[in-house]
Amino acid sequence: MALTHFDAEGDAHMVDVSDKAVTSRVARAESYIKMAPETLEIITEGRAKKGDVLGVARLAGIMAAKRTADLIPLCHPLPITKVSVDLTPDATLPGIRISATVKTTGQTGVEMEALTAASVTALTVYDMAKAVDKAMEIGGTRVTLKDGGKSGRYEAT
Repeated sequence: MALTHFDAEGDAHMVDVSDKAVTSRVARAESYIKMAPETLEIITEGRAKKGDVLGVARLAGIMAAKRTADLIPLCHPLPITKVSVDLTPDATLPGIRISATVKTTGQTGVEMEALTAASVTALTVYDMAKAVDKAMEIGGTRVTLKDGGKSGRYEAT
């Protein structure tokens, strides 16, 4: 299987999707941010000095999905039709589990938009809580669902 973002000479290029069919596409990505149990309590109880950590992080993730083509050099700008970001406190982590879902109707998928949303959401949680917990750890970022287009459905196990 060849890497699609390189031409025959090995130079990076944007993939030409003009001959691809316009189809409904969806992608979901996940991430998490581990933290001290006390930090999780501060966030879930709404006691963070910067405000509503989960609400601000959700908005940051949505905004990031819409700006993915500005951040990732070879991504196509896409007409995103839906972005949802779910943040779930998990005391067993301890921390926040993040799931970002992005939809479009277009000629290429939205995996990068979902990954960007999940990543920026986690980074925003870090930014808003770093004053009380600099040791937070972000990880587990991956695509868990991709559907639509020629390659069909992928679902992580």
